[in-house]
Amino acid sequence: MDAQSRGRAEEIDPADQWVLNPRTGHYELQLNDSGAQARPRVGAPRRSSTAAPSAPTAPSPGVPKPRRGDAPPGGRRGGRSRKGDGGGRRKKALAVTGGTLAFLLVGGAVAGYLYYDHLNGNLSVTDIAGAGTGGFKKDQAINILVIGTDKRSGAGNEGYGDKDSVGHADTTILFHIAKDRSNATALSIPRDLITNIPDCPTKQPDGTTKTVRGSKGIRFNNSLGQEGRDAGCTMRTVKDLTGIEVDNFMMVDFNAVKTLSTAVGGVPVCLDKAVDDPDSHLKLPQGEHRLQGEQALAFVRTRHAFGNESDLDRIKTQQQFLGSMMREMKSKETLTSPKKFFSLAEAATKSLTVDQGLGSIDKLTDLATELKDIDLKNITFTTLPVLDNPAEPANRKATVVVNQGLADPLLQMIRGDVSLTEVEKKEQAAKEAADADAKAKQDALLQGGRAAAGDVRVSVYNGGGPKGAASTTLNWLQNTKGMTKASNQGNAPSKVDATQLEFAPNQADQARALADALGLPATALKAGTSDAGAKTPMKLTLGPDFSQPGSPLAPPVPQELPKDVQQAQADKAVCAK
Repeated sequence: MDAQSRGRAEEIDPADQWVLNPRTGHYELQLNDSGAQARPRVGAPRRSSTAAPSAPTAPSPGVPKPRRGDAPPGGRRGGRSRKGDGGGRRKKALAVTGGTLAFLLVGGAVAGYLYYDHLNGNLSVTDIAGAGTGGFKKDQAINILVIGTDKRSGAGNEGYGDKDSVGHADTTILFHIAKDRSNATALSIPRDLITNIPDCPTKQPDGTTKTVRGSKGIRFNNSLGQEGRDAGCTMRTVKDLTGIEVDNFMMVDFNAVKTLSTAVGGVPVCLDKAVDDPDSHLKLPQGEHRLQGEQALAFVRTRHAFGNESDLDRIKTQQQFLGSMMREMKSKETLTSPKKFFSLAEAATKSLTVDQGLGSIDKLTDLATELKDIDLKNITFTTLPVLDNPAEPANRKATVVVNQGLADPLLQMIRGDVSLTEVEKKEQAAKEAADADAKAKQDALLQGGRAAAGDVRVSVYNGGGPKGAASTTLNWLQNTKGMTKASNQGNAPSKVDATQLEFAPNQADQARALADALGLPATALKAGTSDAGAKTPMKLTLGPDFSQPGSPLAPPVPQELPKDVQQAQADKAVCAK
């Protein structure tokens, strides 16, 4: 979509004529008298306050016609809303989400209000043959895998990447959005990490499914493209590597960096020293710069300009660039420019390949709505901790392996939905104080007598434990522990963060007996305030910390990140060194 080349009235770009009225908070068309073609029609219906502006000219050949209801040449259309929202919902998602996540830019930008069907047609959709959860859910944490491929697709990209390759997972970021939508973590996975790639079912062009055999001890970036692997294979590899189940994926190529950085008007970067990298063609003096197009791509591709010239330092540079793009898109200059909205919508959708769960503008807009309120200061970039591969000679280090000592607590925090930022610090302190008080009370409860095994009444639910955990636990309680009044209730109505036993005050002796049998800590006991009936059972809900009856629960999720784990917040500008 080229607003510069069509729809002009005396060299005036119509997109530039839509301006934000600070008094009303709505866009208004402001033209001078010389723009006769774009002058509003007499008697044209007024636009709804929620409707977003449309280009006030007819499209040139080759550009899809506006949807019914878009403004005709020189006029305004009457507002039309859906449940009081309509186009305004899409416009708002575009405005607020565009600045939230640069690499999830499509979540906001594609919520554009112009050429809706045309933007839908821009998207490429991949059937991932059952990889992932089937799609993110509004009431749960969200995990989106963002993949940057080095496939040489798109005009002008002939000189990048491996000319004979169908592409690798060159840049991979697992983006975790907290359940309460207050914070997010962007976990970069090094492409040269040695890992195992599992067997991978892939959809073929004829509709059949072919399983690509897995590989052991291979570079992570081979999880995409190689041997016929698709993005679903990368999703499966990430799940095996991190223990985090991925909901959806988004994949972009070289063109994404070029077109998105140009659409936003350039991305500010800071260099601690002058750079001249002949491989990436990045040549810049020390200081601040605004990069777009080829220069922006060179900046995120360079491996020899900063740090120790490794891929790990390139990851840091990419994180700095993405953080800067977020801040730029959050700026007033971007949020009040319809012209930039148009360009971003077109650039983002053309650059993107997604799974079927995100395969429409409506679905992407739903995702944008989930992300829109996250403050940049509560978005943390980090990298999976790694070590040099000990199997390689000291003078030929080319790959890395996971540093389990640092990676384990980081991954536990992400799996446990623990923020890496100081988000809601006061509320967290209050919660910790309340938890400490509750623990003291529960500890006191454990000091009393225990009921006989045959008197313990409990309903067992699976709220996030292993498959079949409720049935296995019931059999164990009845046949091994003699708690014959236990019953299996199957899956819980909703998942829990950790195993818990809910009981009434007059069931404390039963709770103590069951806690002893299962090895439940005091923190797993949740006492009610009202006594229960004589035949009312307690409620045991097995969580993700439960492995099998008789085994200790998994240790609590760490609340603090080890100091040696690399991290950076999206709201802070950092100079590349």
